[in-house]
Formats: sequence, C-alpha cells, structure tokens
Amino acid sequence: QLHLVESGGELVQAGQSLRLSCAVSLFTGSPYAAGWFRQAPGKAREGVSCITTGGANTHYADSVKGRFTISRNNHTNVVFLQMNSLKADDTGVYTCAAYYVPTDNSRCDILATTYRYWGQGTQVTVSP
Repeated sequence: QLHLVESGGELVQAGQSLRLSCAVSLFTGSPYAAGWFRQAPGKAREGVSCITTGGANTHYADSVKGRFTISRNNHTNVVFLQMNSLKADDTGVYTCAAYYVPTDNSRCDILATTYRYWGQGTQVTVSP
C-alpha cells in the first residue's frame, strides 16, 4: 500500500514561482517511481512530469519543459515539483501519483494508466 498527500497549491500571478510537495507514506518500503499530473476544468488529465526511484532520470511534458523541475528526497519520502515562470495555462488541479518498481528503472513515463496510487490533488491558480 502507498498513500500520497499533496500540498503547496496557491493563487499566484503569471511569471511567479511555486513549489508543490507530495508526502508519500509507504507500508512496504519498496522502491517507487512518482509523477505529477494536472487537470484544467473541462479538459482531460495531462501528464506533467515523472521521476525514477533513485531520482537519476526525469521526464517532462513539452508544455512545461524548461520551466518545471521534479525532484525527490528519499530520506523523508517527499516528491517536489518546482514551477517557474508560471502561465495562466498552468492553472489546474495538480495530483501526484506513484507505482512500485523492482529496481531504479532507467526511464519513467507520464501515462496515467501506469500509476496505481494517487493523491487527492491541490489547486494551482495562475492569474494573468
């Protein structure tokens, strides 16, 4: 079992920065990969970024590449999403998710079907 709780969502102005956090509670202690997703009203969920078990490899959607950075602290089991140069189009509910893996895989993906465990989401609103 694995439980995730997001925090850090706020109302900010375009051009500003924001960092989201995802606290992960593990019952098995097994390695896991993690990712961030977002969904705007009336639109489908979009994969934003993912990170492998050891944090060596990451992947980003083209819409956020160069502006967002995903990272993790495996001592505290917290996954972060640093968001810079925010745009109005970044507005949405941001959700972290995870799936167990046997090893530190060399790559991850941002397909929602890959992930088994999901957080409740945190609202990010970017004012133009």
